[in-house]
Amino acid sequence: MTDAELLSLVLGASTSIGWSGPCRSGRVATTVIDLARGLLTTHGGLAGLARASLHELRGSPGIGAARASAVQAALELGRRSVGERPAHGRRIASADDIWSHLRARLAVLAIEEFWAVALDVRHRVLWESCLARGSLTAVEVHPRDVFRPLIRGGAAAAIFCHNHPSGDPSPSRQDLELTRRLRDVGELCGIQVLDHVVVGTEGFVSLAQDRRAGLSLSP
Repeated sequence: MTDAELLSLVLGASTSIGWSGPCRSGRVATTVIDLARGLLTTHGGLAGLARASLHELRGSPGIGAARASAVQAALELGRRSVGERPAHGRRIASADDIWSHLRARLAVLAIEEFWAVALDVRHRVLWESCLARGSLTAVEVHPRDVFRPLIRGGAAAAIFCHNHPSGDPSPSRQDLELTRRLRDVGELCGIQVLDHVVVGTEGFVSLAQDRRAGLSLSP
């Protein structure tokens, strides 16, 4: 099935007159598919649709509160299916683990978010949290705001992650500088910074593999 056909099922299921199969009239089925195609065109495909707010969806022709909510719920289920949160006590062995768990939530965002995954002495997950939200091109991160919850939460180590809404995960000069600052503050606090993962729609970059950041994933 095409993206429009799948989306039409979501739109149809959210109303009593929606299309639920070939038994429906051709007129209704065509109308719902047209709505789906219109949504995808307006928002630039599924990736753009995933970034759209509830208000933006409701502003589309033929999309009321029920249909907008159904679309957002379906997209959220899709994100969760490919990016479950790392279970408490699971050991993080590589940047691939962080990518697997956070890509669905971060890669499609229209703004930058900065996340921390707190780990114990054996690099097992204690908790994770979004520590800062920014703009389309940057997020302001202060080491004091990053390490305060890590200290309170009993973290022995941490992995940081943020997204690039542009889709390109290549680290900027600011990313490298921030990583070095966080590493230095972590050393003072007794919390090892294992990695800083930059996420984009085109993949991810692990700064632990970039010598300029001075990090190491060795246990």
